[in-house]
Amino acid sequence: MAARKACESFSKSLLEEVHRWGCLKQTGVSLRYMMEFGSKRTDKNSLISAQFLHKELAIRIARRAMELENLPYGLSLKPAILKVRDWYMDSFRDLRAFPEIRDMTYEREFTDMIKAIKVRHNNVVPTMALGVQQLKKGMDPKIDYEDLDEIHQFLDRFYMSRIGIRMLIGQHLELHNPNPQPHVVGYIHTKMSPVEVARNASEDARAICCREYGSAPDVHIYGDPDFTFPYVAAHLHLMVFELVKNSLRAVQERFIDSDKVAPPVRLIVADGIEDVTIKVSDEGGGIARSGLPKIFTYLYSTAKNPLDEHSEFGIGDNVTMAGYGYGIPISRLYARYFGGDLQIISMEGYGPDVMGTYKET
Repeated sequence: MAARKACESFSKSLLEEVHRWGCLKQTGVSLRYMMEFGSKRTDKNSLISAQFLHKELAIRIARRAMELENLPYGLSLKPAILKVRDWYMDSFRDLRAFPEIRDMTYEREFTDMIKAIKVRHNNVVPTMALGVQQLKKGMDPKIDYEDLDEIHQFLDRFYMSRIGIRMLIGQHLELHNPNPQPHVVGYIHTKMSPVEVARNASEDARAICCREYGSAPDVHIYGDPDFTFPYVAAHLHLMVFELVKNSLRAVQERFIDSDKVAPPVRLIVADGIEDVTIKVSDEGGGIARSGLPKIFTYLYSTAKNPLDEHSEFGIGDNVTMAGYGYGIPISRLYARYFGGDLQIISMEGYGPDVMGTYKET
């Protein structure tokens, strides 16, 4: 369905309700609380979770819908952004139309509905990225993207909120899994091995690199495979996949026409007293000092943009090596969501060290 062109396509009463709910205070939920609450798999807890989400998701989604209407530089009017806004408005309307959750019959129907909402929003990130690309095309090429602070700040808030929304929905859905894996509470792996996750993510990244270039550098992983800590394995996998994928691309492109064997990407997992740190290092040539401030912006990529706005927002199932301009900044948001961070130190002419820190609960 084509994106609606203007807010008038939604009823005045719906828009007023969005603004009313968007002004309500949202409730933060910690990893530890989700882990402890989810460990008690009872109908009562499922009902409490659904009742909480019925209100909380409406608040969070309303806030994002409001922001999508009032973005600077005309970003709100770009076709891809209008498409995303429609998804948020439709999801808010679905939530508000759902009756009070009084028993497990309502709870099951509500769970099915938020599962559909989660699917509806699957392509929000690449669609938002396309909207940013549409904005870039109409901007003066002399504009320094670092100066567009309003857009960067909005996208940070928007993507961080999306992580939270999907975490809450995913946690609720997974708690309905009749056959949970050992040591898994919803989305949270209580004994997650970061070395094992890093190994799987690196294999996935190498597979993409082989598909793009015909070969891929090795990835050497160092760390204690028996060390575990509670975390969301899917989040860590995404972050490591993005970092290793970037390193593989840099090394492969630097050595593709060389007689030398491409040096391996090195990944180190360190267990500290307060944090778990994962460092990814490569010899792909590094990043110039002038380019470092751009790495965490959403308007910059060192690769050609793979999005094709002449298709249905250019979104398919294939993962490309690079080019969307959001892999690194969103990886940092995933790290920050539970109190960690992501930092880059680059030696131009040699390669970068990218360090992600993840808080232990």
